[in-house]
Amino acid sequence: MCHIIATSFNMAISLYKMNNNWKKTFAIIWSGQFFSILTSSLVNFAVIIWFSLETGSAEMLAWAAIAGILPQSLIGPFTGALIDRWNRKRIMMLADSFIALCTLTLAILFWLDMAEIWHIFGLLALRSVGSSFHMPAMQASVPLLAPSDQLTRIAGVNQIIASVSQIAGPALGAMLITVWDIEYVLLFDVAGALIAVTSLFFVYIPNPEKEDGVERNILKEMKEGAMIILRNRGLSWIFLYSILVTFFLVPISVLFPLMTLEYFNGTEFQAGIIEAIWSVGALVGGAIMGAKVYKINRVALINWMYLVCGLTFLFSGLLSPDGFVWFAVLTTVGGVSGAVYNAAFTGLLQTKIDPGALGRVFSMFFTFSLIPAMLGLVGIGFLADGLGLTTSFVLSGALIIVIGIAAFLTPPAMRLDQPRVS
Repeated sequence: MCHIIATSFNMAISLYKMNNNWKKTFAIIWSGQFFSILTSSLVNFAVIIWFSLETGSAEMLAWAAIAGILPQSLIGPFTGALIDRWNRKRIMMLADSFIALCTLTLAILFWLDMAEIWHIFGLLALRSVGSSFHMPAMQASVPLLAPSDQLTRIAGVNQIIASVSQIAGPALGAMLITVWDIEYVLLFDVAGALIAVTSLFFVYIPNPEKEDGVERNILKEMKEGAMIILRNRGLSWIFLYSILVTFFLVPISVLFPLMTLEYFNGTEFQAGIIEAIWSVGALVGGAIMGAKVYKINRVALINWMYLVCGLTFLFSGLLSPDGFVWFAVLTTVGGVSGAVYNAAFTGLLQTKIDPGALGRVFSMFFTFSLIPAMLGLVGIGFLADGLGLTTSFVLSGALIIVIGIAAFLTPPAMRLDQPRVS
């Protein structure tokens, strides 16, 4: 009885702290994460430029991208099960520290003039391992820190941070790599990770309650994570539609620079504008979702974003070669739709799934989303060469629209976020 009273008392204290201090907690976490994400974006773009100058090979860039994706897709289900059984704050701190150590090692290799191309591949792969722990741990911790009605709004603020970093990071990376050697630029990533780790020392991140006396088996926990989705028909359909959209979206996102340079006869500067303007749209979308709590069916909102994104691709493929300005406008709208989708999707999962299983669910989703990304990177050349750039945009846009319509016509999914009638 005393144990039960003590447990209840501790839970009440935690709830009180959460309800009164969650904004302060997120302000501290977001401050650290902003520097970490910004410096990672800066360094990633600087490495891409260095890679382009050193190799001059699009194929090598594609393989570098795969090196940064493959580890997450392979170990994602395992990391999810570990996140749900380990201390999530400690996981985030160790993951950021591991990424910083890997980047520092590469910087030292450059200082010693010993760096090779395969070292870059290794760094990208190891950073991917760290990210496979960090991102799901962060997403799984959010419902334990904030009220449930604020989760979609918080996802919108996270999108703002990511978008600002994606806008400013490449610009800073391009500037710094022209004035400093690559080893000095890499140190920004180390500094950003250390700031993020330091910020976590000042916050309390609770862990979900564990069942005492229950034998824990990682393979069993992975299966349980999958069954959480499979048993819920609504969530299963939402996962399926999202993965299908990703399958068609990723190859098109890689074609944006080629569309600017080859079809619209644009310059490298204009190609950079298109890359940045998607993030500007995402910033606007994140600001919309982070401004307030909306009383809306998030499943319907996700489906509408599929339709909007599909239409931007479809209309982009129908533009004439002198329609670059409209291409930029459509790209901005696409960025808005992507941010709104991400906030609604993340908030929906955090609301509908028990916090004790969120690590497994988010890791599983990231894994199955990254597999299409790799397929798209491998097959993008055949897609563009065989069908043509504009045809690829039209076809992918049309298929995404079809998926969005089918999602609206799936009752189990549409009922998932309907308000309960008391």
